[in-house]
Amino acid sequence: KQGAVAKSEGDAASVLAASSRKAEATYEQPFLAHATMEPINCTVHVKPDSCDIWVGTQVQGRAQAIAAEAVGMQPEQVTIHNHLLGGGFGRRLEVDFIQQAALIARQSPDPVKVVWSREEDIQHDMYRPYYYDRIGAALGEDGMPAAWTHRIVGSSIVARYFPDFMKDGVDPDAVDGAAENVYGIKNFFVDYVREEPPGIPTAFWRGVGPTRNIFVIESFLDELAELAGKDPIAYRRALLAGNSRALGVIDKAAEMSDWGTPLGPHRGRGVSFQHVFGTFMAQVAEVTVSERGEVHVDRVLAAVDCGLPINPDIIEAQLQSGIIFGITAVLHGEITLQDGRVEQSNFHDYEILRIDKSPKIEVAVIQSTEAPGGIGEPGTSGIIPAVANAVFAATGVRVRKLPFKAEDLRSR
Repeated sequence: KQGAVAKSEGDAASVLAASSRKAEATYEQPFLAHATMEPINCTVHVKPDSCDIWVGTQVQGRAQAIAAEAVGMQPEQVTIHNHLLGGGFGRRLEVDFIQQAALIARQSPDPVKVVWSREEDIQHDMYRPYYYDRIGAALGEDGMPAAWTHRIVGSSIVARYFPDFMKDGVDPDAVDGAAENVYGIKNFFVDYVREEPPGIPTAFWRGVGPTRNIFVIESFLDELAELAGKDPIAYRRALLAGNSRALGVIDKAAEMSDWGTPLGPHRGRGVSFQHVFGTFMAQVAEVTVSERGEVHVDRVLAAVDCGLPINPDIIEAQLQSGIIFGITAVLHGEITLQDGRVEQSNFHDYEILRIDKSPKIEVAVIQSTEAPGGIGEPGTSGIIPAVANAVFAATGVRVRKLPFKAEDLRSR
């Protein structure tokens, strides 16, 4: 169905309808759990005229407010003792577990610590939404996109979390990374269809909107490059001509990866580019796909221009972490439901990337005097399409539904 318009430039629908050279695709991404290293927990001590809470939270103000309501006090009577998160990834933006602990603790004069089991943590998470994207483009005589349409369908986290940020039916997070016409396509259209899964709470997950949108856009852009008979990096460079910061990271990633040199059988390289969170980044992933369809990410080369680099070591660490998180999602991450319950329960069936399967990661930080951009989330956004594009280079199979399934990639 028609969605709320997030961006409309030119007349993409007419150009697409009249084109004899076009591509259309559908992409799907599953619910994802946060699977934080430290399961959800909270300690609360309710006293006659005050309340103390020991917790790792990303939102101290929300935590204080929900606890005060739960124990029947004013917010100023509640003290939050904030600890290290034990992994956050957006899960600790939520306060459901703090409310639960406070409601239990008000029944006792002594401090009460509530710890969720790993099974409770995964089966009662606030999940990243399931998303369904329908995307299309028309190519001009030069092989470059003359029109682009992108319909995004999924739950709205913002409508629940920041309702005032909704504008004309558009969730700004759901279209983040998609509604910005970074490649300067003249006829460009993006809309959003809000579709809430009954009874399934959804929440922010590391990388937020760009995590899912960059996968769709950068995978589809590779499809267009293939249709046009052009190299994926050369295709992006042509679209980004004149954007020195964008070209800088793409050229650096290409140089680091020896782009264009052969890798051998069952191996492939894939690239992605993004400008989100105020940061420019290009990533190249190198993968090996076995005859059984098992994907191993061998090496990741990331070039980043996040403006003035305040602490290069933290930039590198954040990218390593985000890349590992993103590879976990593209290879394994999927929450499914059967008869109204989540099927996964622990790391045996909601697998996390293991150390022996982790790639070598090289990071190049571009020196810049521009204003600093974000670095905690772009690594996750960029790696997913880079791996998908590398898998296509290795196998000729275009993966549009995550996570990868070995049966789809077995030798053909």
